[in-house]
Amino acid sequence: MRDCQPLLAETVIFTGTPKSEDVFELVKRYGGTPVSLPLIQVAELVEQTDELRLTACPMYDWLIFTSQSAVAAFGAKLIRHGVSSESIPAKIAAVGTRTAEALEKIGFTVDFIPTVFSADTFVKEFNPAETDIRRILFLRGSIAGVTIKEEIPFEVDEWTVYATERANDSIDSLVDLLQQQQQHLSVLFASPSAVEVFAEEVAPRTGWNGFTIGAIGHVTEKALVEVGAVVHVRPDTYTLMDLVEKLAGRKEG
Repeated sequence: MRDCQPLLAETVIFTGTPKSEDVFELVKRYGGTPVSLPLIQVAELVEQTDELRLTACPMYDWLIFTSQSAVAAFGAKLIRHGVSSESIPAKIAAVGTRTAEALEKIGFTVDFIPTVFSADTFVKEFNPAETDIRRILFLRGSIAGVTIKEEIPFEVDEWTVYATERANDSIDSLVDLLQQQQQHLSVLFASPSAVEVFAEEVAPRTGWNGFTIGAIGHVTEKALVEVGAVVHVRPDTYTLMDLVEKLAGRKEG
């Protein structure tokens, strides 16, 4: 427990949308000011085939979720069409404890979580018994990577349940903030998608220097390095809470 406030006078910018207020409260406890400027926004994709696809879900042996956004979109479909979680006997795989918690809130029991919350670790560790595998359904976003689909050694069907778009208002606000405030700024990235938007829409107007850069995990860190950014902090475990703790430790030191 730290007695000081290592983030005093620090503005900590989240380029995604934290699903819990806990991370904002942690920044405040360390003396910082949290600002949420999500560079991407998500929305459930509502299609005429949704009810038919929900009807098919009980035929799958596993459902895979890699984000809380996918859980929220899937949960909305269950409610809209009057389908209960109990009617879907498939085992559930989740990338990350927060995703698992979101699934439990809508009535599912999570059977598998990888030790590191990334798609590449998931495919290395996901190894159910052959008798336990016939059909797998991956609940994904519109810009999800191909790792789950192509590298799991089983047949995987995909259902795109939400769309990801650029959040233009946040992009402009972030540019203004970075241009106006020249010190005591930290920018935290929780996905390669946010890195891509920053690199294409923000960095050409602000550059990558003059602020501390944090990455939630090695995949996001790799995306930052590939666009020329220097990553200053990355936690060993892939949560925003741990990323803030790591940032506080750097500032304290």
